[in-house]
Amino acid sequence: MSEKKTKRRDFLFTATYAVGAVGVGATIWPMIDQMNPDASVKALASTEVDVSSMSPGKTITVLWRGKPVFIRRRTPDEISEAKAVKMEELKHPEKDEDRAKNPEWLVMLGVCTHLGCVPLDQKGDYNGWFCPCHGSHYDISGRIRKGPAPTNMEIPKYEFVSANTIKIG
Repeated sequence: MSEKKTKRRDFLFTATYAVGAVGVGATIWPMIDQMNPDASVKALASTEVDVSSMSPGKTITVLWRGKPVFIRRRTPDEISEAKAVKMEELKHPEKDEDRAKNPEWLVMLGVCTHLGCVPLDQKGDYNGWFCPCHGSHYDISGRIRKGPAPTNMEIPKYEFVSANTIKIG
């Protein structure tokens, strides 16, 4: 008879713990759910940019998630210059083909990887970008070539929605 009570007692304890766990979960879920981003933040997660008016050799800057994004329409000379760079010359080796989905268009975050400054376009020793704060030089593919920056400028997730529209994010 005592064996039967022990099994029943174990079942009651298990059932009580299960009901308690469900109650705690139901109580805590609204607090966790309120930490999700609201609709206005989700709307800023991506942006579409019309690049139809850009001529080769020009760069525009757009804001995405509060950060500058450089979009450059590269000339054939700039593309061949970027592809000709030897990997052993680079601080952070990365092929140009891996950085630009379409060789004519370079899309990257306009933030120096050293301390987060915004580099200047068509400046520096490699005719790419130059960060005047601490002297980082980037080439026409946004790869670090000289200075204290440890890595290349970041390439965000992007896609070509049409021939004239780029969706970032």
